[in-house]
Amino acid sequence: MKALRPVDLAREHGLSAQAVRNYEEDGILPPAERSASGYRRYTAVHAQALRAFLALRAGYGHATAAEILRAAGRGDDDALFRLIDRAHADLLHERDVLDQVAAALGDLTAAPPADDPRRELSIGELAHQLGMHPASLRKWEAAGILRPRRDPTGRRRYPPDVVRDAHAARQLRRGGYPLRRIELFVDRLRAAGGATALEDVLAEWRTRLRTRSRAMLAAATPLDEYLHLLPRP
Repeated sequence: MKALRPVDLAREHGLSAQAVRNYEEDGILPPAERSASGYRRYTAVHAQALRAFLALRAGYGHATAAEILRAAGRGDDDALFRLIDRAHADLLHERDVLDQVAAALGDLTAAPPADDPRRELSIGELAHQLGMHPASLRKWEAAGILRPRRDPTGRRRYPPDVVRDAHAARQLRRGGYPLRRIELFVDRLRAAGGATALEDVLAEWRTRLRTRSRAMLAAATPLDEYLHLLPRP
């Protein structure tokens, strides 16, 4: 089997030779033999391991892809397939949450809130409605997501449009969005009246899920080819 240098593996993917050596040290690539002078001698097995890792990383993320390659390298099929199954289950869960968010936000923005001051909620009432702690609502306020008004006594009051924003933020947090992204969404929700911002966010989310699903599917082939090259128990 022809010996390959780190630069030979790196060149195929536009990486540095040091990156290849780092992947070996992290256990992503199998340990390489060394020449009499101490240079690494890689093989086609290492080259395929690198292809599999980079393909997996696009869909599974760096950490999970690395764990999959480490499990493959030590011949732990149970751990390997458990990692793959868990990633697919997580993706399915996120897809289900997206559908729930779309339905929930669609209900929230279907009709404008009534201008009825009697519908204003206290912080405790809104927190109870959302199933949250009042401290979380104060944190969202500090992040610019919620803009309650203050009554003459200084207490927070949440008008219908702010209640709508709170429900939207709650659903988006369930979808894994960070507070900064939620703040941007709520700003657009206020400016656009709901529909445009909703369509943009959900379209971006669906595109992200489709991209991950496609990358996970594509990664199956190089991983399978790598597994065939490894000695199996």
